[in-house]
Amino acid sequence: MRAAAPAAALDAADRLQAAPAAAALPMTAAPTKPELVCPAGSLRALQLAVDAGADAVYLGLKDATNARNFAGLNFDDAQVREGVALAHARGRRVLMALNTFADARDETPWRRAVDRAAELGADALIVADSAVLADARRRHPGLPLHLSVQASATNHEAIRYYRERYGIQRAVLPRVLTLQQVQQLIARCETPVEVFGFGSLCVMVEGRCHLSSYATGQSPNTAGVCSPPAAVRWDEAADGVRARLGGVLIDHYRPGEPRGYPTLCKGRFEVGDLARDYALEEPTSLNTLALLPQLIQAGVAAIKIEGRQRSPAYVAEVTKVWRAAIDSAWAAHEGRGRYSVQPAWDTGLARWAEGQQHTLGAYDRPWR
Repeated sequence: MRAAAPAAALDAADRLQAAPAAAALPMTAAPTKPELVCPAGSLRALQLAVDAGADAVYLGLKDATNARNFAGLNFDDAQVREGVALAHARGRRVLMALNTFADARDETPWRRAVDRAAELGADALIVADSAVLADARRRHPGLPLHLSVQASATNHEAIRYYRERYGIQRAVLPRVLTLQQVQQLIARCETPVEVFGFGSLCVMVEGRCHLSSYATGQSPNTAGVCSPPAAVRWDEAADGVRARLGGVLIDHYRPGEPRGYPTLCKGRFEVGDLARDYALEEPTSLNTLALLPQLIQAGVAAIKIEGRQRSPAYVAEVTKVWRAAIDSAWAAHEGRGRYSVQPAWDTGLARWAEGQQHTLGAYDRPWR
C-alpha cells in the first residue's frame, strides 16, 4: 500500500468535499474543555482508565499495525469489542491506533485493521500513513480519522493538507514544539489539535527517527517498536550488565544499578574525552501540569497521556491526577477558583516518571 496510489485514487467527489478548507485563515474559536485521552495496553488498563476519568482511551491490535507492538500487550478482536462496550456504557470513546506505515510488500494487515476498527465500533482511527488514511476514507467514510503524531505534522499547513486530502478530524502534535509554537499553530489551524501532557519523551520528531534502524535494521515506523525484543541482549558479568541493541553496546549497568529498557537515544556513551554519560537524551518524563491553563487558553482539544506499554497501575494513577488537574484548570478558566499544581499531583506522578524526574520538554526552552 504505497502512499501515492491510494491518494491518487480519491475520486472527484472526495476532492470537492475537502476543497472548502482552502479558504482564508480561520477565526480563533473559544476554548473548550480538553478531552483526556489515556493509554490502554490491555483490557484491565482500559477499565482502570475509564474508572479514573478518561474521556477517551486509545489502543492497538496485536500486530505490526500499531507502534507499541510488544508481546503481551494490545488487543484481540474479542477484547476490543469488550473494551468498546465498557467505554460506551460509560459515555467514553475508544480510539484505535493504526500508526505504523504499511508494508509495501503486503498492505493486507493495514486494510484488515481498518475494517476491524469499523466492525468493532472504534470511535476513530489514529493513522500516520497517508495510504492508510486514503484507504480508510474511501472504504469507511463515516469512520473519523485522527492524524497520528508519527505523521510528523508540525505546522498548520501540513495539518491543512491532511484535512483537505483525507478529511482528518484531529491532529496529534509531535513533542518538539514550544508552547508559543503550539499557540501560533492552533490560532491558524482549522483542525482540532491534541498534545501530549505526560509520559516518556522522544528526542526526535516522531516518525523521523533513524536510530533504531541503524542498530537493528528495523524502523519503529514499520516494526512498531524502537527496540525490537529480538534485538535486545543483556550480557551479565562480575562488573555488572551490558545492554546491547542489535549488537551495539548502548549501556553498562554496575551491580545493583537500576536499568531501563534499552533504546539508543537513552544509552550512555563515551564521547571524546568525556566520561560515560547520556549523550542524546536523559531518561525523564514530560509533565505539563504547570502549563495546563496556557494549553486550555490556546484551544488545545485534547491532552494525551503516553504509555500503552506501561502497567495498568500507571494508567490508573496518572489518569486520576490528570482528571483532577483538567477539571481544576477548566474551573479556573471559567472563573470558578484559581488553578495551581497540587503537591499531591506531583507526588502521584513522580513514582511513574521515567528516571524519576519531570521536564517541560520542548514546551519551555529557556536557552533560546
